[in-house]
This record gives sequence, C-alpha cells and structure tokens, in this order.
Amino acid sequence: MSSSPDDEASPTVPETVSLTADERVLPTRSEPLAAAASRPVGGPIGEHAAVGRHWFWSPLRVGLLLAVLALTLSWFGKAACIQQFINDNGDAELDWRSGRPYVAMCYSDIVPLYGAERLNDPNTFPYATQWIENQGQPEEQARYMEYPVLTGLFQWVNAKLTHAWTEVAATGWLPGALPVVIYFDITALFLALAWLTTVWAVARSARGRPWDAVLVAISPLVLVHAFTNFDTLSTMLAATGLLAWSRRRPAVAGLLLGLGAAVKMYPLFLLGPLLMLCLRAGKMRTWTVAAVTTAGTWAVVNLPFMLYMREGWEEFFRLNTERGMDPDSLYNVVSYFTGWSGFDGELIRGEAPTLLNTVSGALFLACCAGIAYIGLAAPVRPRVAQLCFLVVAAFLLTNKVWSPQYSLWLVPLAVLALPRWRLLLGWMLIDALVWAPRMFYYLGVDNRGLPEGWFLGTVVVRDLAVIALCVVIVREIYRPATDIVRGAGVDDPLGGVLDRARDVRKLPGRSARARKTPRHARNALPEQSPAHSNR
Repeated sequence: MSSSPDDEASPTVPETVSLTADERVLPTRSEPLAAAASRPVGGPIGEHAAVGRHWFWSPLRVGLLLAVLALTLSWFGKAACIQQFINDNGDAELDWRSGRPYVAMCYSDIVPLYGAERLNDPNTFPYATQWIENQGQPEEQARYMEYPVLTGLFQWVNAKLTHAWTEVAATGWLPGALPVVIYFDITALFLALAWLTTVWAVARSARGRPWDAVLVAISPLVLVHAFTNFDTLSTMLAATGLLAWSRRRPAVAGLLLGLGAAVKMYPLFLLGPLLMLCLRAGKMRTWTVAAVTTAGTWAVVNLPFMLYMREGWEEFFRLNTERGMDPDSLYNVVSYFTGWSGFDGELIRGEAPTLLNTVSGALFLACCAGIAYIGLAAPVRPRVAQLCFLVVAAFLLTNKVWSPQYSLWLVPLAVLALPRWRLLLGWMLIDALVWAPRMFYYLGVDNRGLPEGWFLGTVVVRDLAVIALCVVIVREIYRPATDIVRGAGVDDPLGGVLDRARDVRKLPGRSARARKTPRHARNALPEQSPAHSNR
C-alpha cells in the first residue's frame, strides 16, 4: 500500500453542487418499466416539460403519498390477525383459530410479543422484569426482554400508551378494543412514520435521482413486512445516518448510526465500508468523528442497563449466541438437503451451537475482507451505497438467522446502490413471495401446509437473487462506465467528504481504462487531479 499524507494534507475539494431540477434523471425516459407504467397517464414526460416547478407535487411528496398507500395496504394485510371473537365464556379474544395467522398470512411478531414480553402488565419494565418460561419442565428458564435496548423501550412506551388508551376508553371517550389490538395499532403508526422517514432520507440522499425513492415507497417487501416486526426503526436510523454523512455531518451521522445500533446491530456494519473508503481517500479524521460518536451514542444508551440491569441487558446477546439456525438460513438449507445434522447437533444435546456460530462468523469476516479489498483495490473508488449493500447482504447470507423482515434492511441500500427499477422490483417481489410458503410451512403438512422442501426451495431462489444483485454491483464497481448513478454526471451522491475526493491510498489492482471510465469518475484514480464540479 502506498504511503499518503494525513488528512490535513488531503486535496481541497469544492463543495458539492446539487443538480438542478432540469438535471434530474427522469425515470419515464431512462427506465423502461417506468415508461410503460406512465402510458395510461400520457406516457413519458415531454422534452419541453417544466420539470420541478409544480407548486405541490414534487418527487418526494409523490413518493411519500405512495408510501402511505403501501403502508395502508400493509396494515390491512395484518388486520386479519387482530380480529376478535366472543368465546364460550362471553369474553372477547383474538381470533387465531384454525391457524388463521398462517392461512391468512397475517402473522406479526408484534401481537404475540405483547403478552410474551409481559408488556400487558402495567407494572413491568424491560430488562428489570423477570419471568419463568416453561415453568416446571426440564427446559425451565428465567427470561427477560429479548431485544436491544431501544427496541425494548419502544415496545414498553407503546404498551404504556396502550394502558392509557384503555383507561380512557373505559370512560367512553375513546373507542375500545382488546389491549393487544390497540397496542398493535399504536405500534404500527410509529413504524409507518419510521418508514416514511426512510423514504424521505433516500429521496434526499439520491442527488439528481429523487424518483428512485418511489422504489422504497412501493416495495413489495413493505407490503408484507412493514409491521411484521420493528425493523423500520433501524432502516430509518441507518438511512438518515447515511444522509447526514452525505451532508458532511459526521457527528450527526455517528449519532444516528449509534441509535440505530441500539435498535438493531446492522447499522453498525455501515462503519466498515466508510472506513475503507475514508482510508483510501485520506479522510480518516472524518471517519473517526463518526465512529467515536457512534460508539459513544451506543454506550450512553446501553450503559445504564449494563450497570443496573446487566442480566436483563445480556438477554439479547445470550439468546443470539444460543439460538440455532433460522428456517430461512442457508445452513438450514444445507442441513435439509444433505441430511447432515452437524449444525444443530449441539442444540439437541442442550449445548450452544459453537460450530454454527464459528462457521457463520468466519464466513461473514471472509466476505468483509473481500469487500474491503474491493474497496481499496477497485480502479475507481466505489460509492458508499455499493459497499454498504454488499456488507449487509453478506451478513444476511452468512448469518444463521435471516428473519423475513430483515430483508427491509436491504431496500434503501439497494435503491441507492443499484437503482435499476426492473432488477430491484424483481428481487423485492421474489423476496416478498417467500412469505407465503413460509406461512404454509409453519401451518404444517397435517393441516394442509407445505413440506419444508418447498419452502427451502424458495429460500434458495431468494438468496440467489440477492447474490445476483451483489454480482451486478461488483461488476459496476469494476466497470464504472456501466454505473447509471455516475452516468448522471455525479461521483458519489452519498459520499459526503468522499464525493469527488482524490485517492491517496490504493491497493494494487487492475488499472482502469480511461476509455471505459466515465470522465466524472476518473477523479478517484491516483493519477488524476481533483474532479471538476457538476455540470
């Protein structure tokens, strides 16, 4: 690796110049899918149309409206699981008879967790309240809240709001329902707001391509999984953190990523791609500010629980260490089709799955090493979104757990990394459709459900689709002339201090050919001077 000056000696790069409304990438002209969809309303936008001058309907507002419609449909998709009926004792209860959550494919973790995490008890507090699971049985175990701190507190606050609502409803001032139904609706409202914020952040991050946020708004994965769990909170914080980075505010980016890591761990992984790119561009001081702020934010949120409720705080880490392979994981696919029980043999003996944890961790680290090499050796410095997508996709593919809603993590990153509409919608549709065989697999063959092999077949197709996206992204990294984002006349919309910065470190690798490298992207090559401003 070549030596380089420190950050203070890095070349001065002019401030980013935002593209004007007339320089936007118009999907009805550039995307065949968007062009075909526009035909019922007049076809692609005309050559002399006044772009960006409507008094109200901006691309962002259109995207948010579409997101509201998609979230409404998503809520109706889960509504079958919050229907009530009157039992033989005259009491109202949820109608989950005859496998309704699986037959209607409306299952949501939010509903059973209200009772399972003891949120229905107004006197409980996450990480302090303990209960005994499987009491009186050999597998009896003390349990606490099983989620990271901010996710646990989010559930607790919604439970408190539920208790307050039911008290007021008892006086007749508010409509009443089962507490779990009220809890689900309150939670869904905040999760919907989080996804709307994700759409907003993507639209603001995709400089010159605000219409790409429509893919986030109408993603089939949102229709299925917006309210399956609490993952829109983490996508919101990850997307806004990257937006802050693109605005050259590393401390704000670190704050948001630290909060995101306190919700789900995956926003923490985004620091890895930023490290490689900042190392290559000589921007380590900026990365250090973001990383230290991320670590400090996570510590401030978690430290009180680590000190005063340590056993409850460790529950999340204990369960993740001791749990076996998820039905959606590649390890389960291998075990099923080969008949090898090595990954779950330790669990059968009541031991933590050491082999599974080791293999999963080693494969992820190997993938990260490969991605780091790409980031440091590619002929043109990769865009931030490209490496971030590769890292999160590698984690999901190699992890022993791929809960279906985890696919939401990839949606904003995929749109920013690879905004090819037909390709992304095809992958999202495949990924969303995995939900149907999963539900009927859980229903059981005895109840006319699907055999496990059929479900795992769809898992393989989903994984192959994600791998295909990774291959296309790597190809665009090594052939930047094929990158449609850079083809719009920009370097890295999400780059912040990295945007149009000159390389000061680079591993030996294949040299880029000038005739195949876009003129605006050549600035990342060591022999080039800082790039010109946007047109």
